[in-house]
Amino acid sequence: MLIRTALRTDVPQLLDLYLHLDATDQLPALPIAEHCLDDLRKYLGSNIFVGLIEEGIIASCTLIVVPNLTRCGQPFGLIENVVTHAAHRRRGFGRKILQAAVAASWQANCYKVMLMTGSKRPSTLNFYVDAGFEQSKTGFQIRRESTRVTDASQE
Repeated sequence: MLIRTALRTDVPQLLDLYLHLDATDQLPALPIAEHCLDDLRKYLGSNIFVGLIEEGIIASCTLIVVPNLTRCGQPFGLIENVVTHAAHRRRGFGRKILQAAVAASWQANCYKVMLMTGSKRPSTLNFYVDAGFEQSKTGFQIRRESTRVTDASQE
């Protein structure tokens, strides 16, 4: 598997891959997704990593490098949207993409790298432990209530 950072031309394949993360997710239109990729890259060291084989993109994760006023000004890394195409799981591709993102965060002088998962499946949790992450903090989140536009004529 070849690992590199995502190109704008990769966005359609990335959107397809993200359906393997959450098949019910509402994905953005292509121009919006391309704009989001451009915005992400404005954060120094931040990027989307993709893993490619002959068939195309089969794995990905996003690294955000967050500037920080503590730890002598060292940033921290946040990994999100870790996904491997369902047909290519359990072959080490996910671990390799995570290793690339962690290596990039060390290159960006991050003092730590964090990720969260909503999964409670032992296989998913063991995947992250086997990739070198430790389950040592408690995560919290708050989500904005979604606002969906509905067509009144369909009600």
